[in-house]
Formats: sequence, structure tokens, C-alpha cells
Amino acid sequence: MRTAAIVILNYNGEAMFRRFLPSVVQHSVFDIVVVDNASTDGSVPFLESHYPAIKIVTLPKNGGYSGGYNAGLAQLKGQYAYYILLNSDIEVTPDWDRRMIHFLEAKSEVAVAQPKMLSCVQKGYFDYAGAAGGFLDAFGYPYCRGRILHTLEQDQGQYQMNVPLDWASGACFCVRAEVFHTFGGFDEHFFAHMEEIDFCWRIRRRGWQIAVNPEVGVFHLGGGTLKKSHPKKTYLNFRNSLFMLYKNLSGLAFLKVFAMRIVLDFGALVHIAFSNGLAHSWAIHKAYVHFLRDRHLMNRDHMSFPSQISTKIGGVRSIILAYYLRGKTRYTDIP
Repeated sequence: MRTAAIVILNYNGEAMFRRFLPSVVQHSVFDIVVVDNASTDGSVPFLESHYPAIKIVTLPKNGGYSGGYNAGLAQLKGQYAYYILLNSDIEVTPDWDRRMIHFLEAKSEVAVAQPKMLSCVQKGYFDYAGAAGGFLDAFGYPYCRGRILHTLEQDQGQYQMNVPLDWASGACFCVRAEVFHTFGGFDEHFFAHMEEIDFCWRIRRRGWQIAVNPEVGVFHLGGGTLKKSHPKKTYLNFRNSLFMLYKNLSGLAFLKVFAMRIVLDFGALVHIAFSNGLAHSWAIHKAYVHFLRDRHLMNRDHMSFPSQISTKIGGVRSIILAYYLRGKTRYTDIP
């Protein structure tokens, strides 16, 4: 069995490969595998002609992030001890992959780890997708060390300490292969967005830890497949957040959280209607409709665990209220 594989999921990503793959090839020591989600552009021919050493796993349909990685990693099962799931729009740094795997090898209690996620656009700042490690508030809203909602902090070395996380970024998601397969990988009902948070929640409830290796930094462009401004991203984030809560909380605990989520998300709907337009507000409405329609498809995972989220996961009860009402825009502002 080989040590690790860097697995890049691709959907029509030729432009991303031309820009970012050279750094991955130059600075990596482990095998590189591309899982292609039924692309229709020239990305696969580009790889075959320019990078013949890279293994390509071709899928018959686009299963999104969750389905694509599940199908691709199923074909690698038993070949590697670790997987490094890497977005195609990331610039890596020298020896990044070896240092991430050494980090996991030295910490037997950690199943998933991420590097420090830095912005490829705003140099010197953290990236939206994970920053220096992710948390959930008591109502299931994610936030990070270095990124609270829409505010990114400058990286000044303030988060160099390795701390237990609630979740790690799916943009660069280093996971023990045995753990990934034992717990069934990502939930394919999510398609894309927040499936890594759901996966981390499920394995944390079984005693595993999630961590960040702040000594390794990578640079993320973001929006390589789906732009942040696209209403579909809003839809997937809101729907999948509700899926995640419904899956991992018992009935009464979920109802309590859901009641507050309706209030907070309605506030978001009104705010977004004036700031981002009706398309994004409609996406939130549609997310609720489809959650209520499809919630029965979820494999609920709460039966043997405590019946509620901690009231202060990550140190705060509501990141939404802390941000908008109390002006807490930095992680260090939170008690």
C-alpha cells in the first residue's frame, strides 16, 4: 500500500489545470490522480497530452463534489493509506503534501486535517473556504479562525496554534483512507457544499478529531466550478445546512434549532433581497422547500449520541447575531 494520493476532482476545469496544476506537479511528492466528473471541455485531453503520468479516473456522470469523490475514491480503495482531496484552483507550496501527511502520521487521534487556507486573490489574507480551521455555532452556521461570515482577516501569524476543529475545508481535505471508507464517505444527497462538514461531524461523534496544520499554507482561488455570486451556491449552502442538522440531531433538538433557523434564515432572505437580488432570496426559499420535500432521504445519525449541539460550539452560540448585532467580525473578538 502506498502512502498517499493527491486526488483532484475535475469538471470542465481546463483553465484551472493550466493555471494551478504546474505548482502541484512541481511541489508534490505523492501520486496525483484526477477524478473527472464527466467533463465536456478539453480538460481530459489536456491532461493526457501534457501530464501523461497523472492517473485519470473517468466517471460516467457529474456526481458533484460528494458523488464524484465517493466514486473516484472507491476505485482507489486499498491502494493508499491517506487521501489528499485538492480543489483544482489551488496553488500549493514546496513539500506541502509530505508535511500534511507527516502531521497526520504523528497524531493518531486525528482523522482529517487541513492546511492554512490563504486567498489567491487577496494575498496575505485568509481564504473564505476554511481559513485556519472551521467551527459551527449552536444553529449550524459555519465560521473559521480568520473568516467570520463575509469578513476575511489578514494572516499575521495569529492562528499558528493547532487546535481541535469542528470541520476542515473540503478545498484541501486530508483524510485517513480507512476512516473515509468506514464511514461511507460523503453524503451524495448534498451534491456539493457542506458535505465535508457533515462528514467531520459524523466522525467526531465517533471520537475522531479534526485538526489544522498551520505550518503549511496553500492559496485558493475559489469559485473554480461554481462562482460565489451564483444563486445555486446560495441554494446548496442553505439546503445542505438543514440536511446536516436534520441528519445529526435527534427530533426534539432538531426542532428547537430549526425554529431558530427559520427566523435567522428569513432575516437572511430579506437582507439578501436588497443586497444581492431576488434570485438569491428565491434560492433560500427553494432550499427550504426542497429540504422539507427530501428530508426523508437522509440517513439520520443521532441515535447513539447526545440530543443537541453544544450551546457554544467553537465558543459562540450564534455567529449571525454576534456578527450583525454585536460587530464581532474577527475570530479573536469571540469569547
